[in-house]
Amino acid sequence: MSAVNPRRWWALAVLAAAQFMVIMDTSIIGVALPEMQRDLGFSQGDLQWVFNAYVIAFGGLLLLGGRLSDLLGARKVFVSGWAVLIAGSVVAAAASTAWVEVVGRAVQGVGGALIAPASMTLLMMLFGHNPKELGKAMAFYGAAAPAGGTAGVFLGGVFTEWASWPWVFIIYIPIGIATLAATGLLPAVAGKRGSVDLLGAIAVTAGLALAVFAVVRAPEVGWGTTETVLELVGAAVLIGLFLVIQRSVKAPLMPLGVWRTPGLASSNLSMALLGAAWIPMWYFLNLYLQQVLGYGAFASGAALLPMTVLLMIFMTMITAKLLGKFGPKPLIAGGLFVLAAGLVWLSAVEPTGTFVVDVLPASLVAALGMSLAYIPAMMAAMSGVPQEQAGLASGIVNTTYQVGSALGLAALTALATSQGAGKLGDLPALTNGFSSAFIGAAGVAAVGGLLTLVFMRGRAPQAEAQQSSAPTGEKAVA
Repeated sequence: MSAVNPRRWWALAVLAAAQFMVIMDTSIIGVALPEMQRDLGFSQGDLQWVFNAYVIAFGGLLLLGGRLSDLLGARKVFVSGWAVLIAGSVVAAAASTAWVEVVGRAVQGVGGALIAPASMTLLMMLFGHNPKELGKAMAFYGAAAPAGGTAGVFLGGVFTEWASWPWVFIIYIPIGIATLAATGLLPAVAGKRGSVDLLGAIAVTAGLALAVFAVVRAPEVGWGTTETVLELVGAAVLIGLFLVIQRSVKAPLMPLGVWRTPGLASSNLSMALLGAAWIPMWYFLNLYLQQVLGYGAFASGAALLPMTVLLMIFMTMITAKLLGKFGPKPLIAGGLFVLAAGLVWLSAVEPTGTFVVDVLPASLVAALGMSLAYIPAMMAAMSGVPQEQAGLASGIVNTTYQVGSALGLAALTALATSQGAGKLGDLPALTNGFSSAFIGAAGVAAVGGLLTLVFMRGRAPQAEAQQSSAPTGEKAVA
């Protein structure tokens, strides 16, 4: 393949669209959750598995997806990922029981775990020759992630209100087919010889799933019961086994030496806590709008549209400029503190509240915090690694975000349920439960801000060099 691909900008459009759809898959189900709960028989506590089944498979298998992309060729893995995502969408759309729905969502997550790292590898191949073009491409690609996450809330409302909840999955079938038809624009990448660390992938995914399962069930069976303790110990053993495997195999999914990169550990910690605060906020805000304020699916999605607009404006036009001026540390810490402030404001929701008073201003403050922190955290995680490890760093930071999201949602669902969020129809109890979850998420975000101030360096090692080589406003990394 030549150094400069003449169709690289068209190829970028395909990759950005794929990133948009993969991340949208984590959010498009939010507005549809109450209808899915009624039709499929989910309990209030178990409803989160519609979300967590996806993010556990997605986050747990991202590193494996990156390794397969290296061995088999990125375009082949990209195509395979979309085929798996389409299959999972068919299962999820056709589900008539709760467990089938969870299986379908997990299969979708597997597809996403193949698509995301392959997309990053292809992007680096297309634009890695030119730092200025790479900055532009990263900004476009980076903005696709939060755009997909927030747009999914609105589109989920449209499909659920005017069709039915299965359409939030059916929509992936024609889009997936269209994406597969456009993969000819992507460069064909030869694979390389090597082995696959399947045991490591199984250990880390099983450990994460068991940890979330234990936290989800703890309010029902008791935190101090033998059952819960054994599940948490088992999760710790599996994750420890994963680390041992990474030290012993020739081709590990996550070479532990990468953690010596300055700034990688602190930025991943910030990213995990960002996900643990942001995703529960989005989840419980959807439930508050529908189960307390009585909004329909479309109205609930439309109510969160202002957050989408703010996120897009700040991430594409403002955050990157601030990043070039101040570096990632103050933006990540400041963003987490602003997110915490918005969550504290949201915790004042009332059973008889209104969108304009109880939701809109607080949600915009929270979205501003997310806008300030997300791309700088991604930048800080990737800026210190050599280009040949960019895919690995991207996989790690995406994994920590997904892991943080899953564990944060599980823990805060347990908190919300213990404070009344499981009492459907009892508006004061529901509101108290959701308010408790918002307070808990605010605490997570505030801790993230403090830890960022303590452990992160003032600037990521290569951030200034990258800023100087990319046009102003176009340095975002995803």
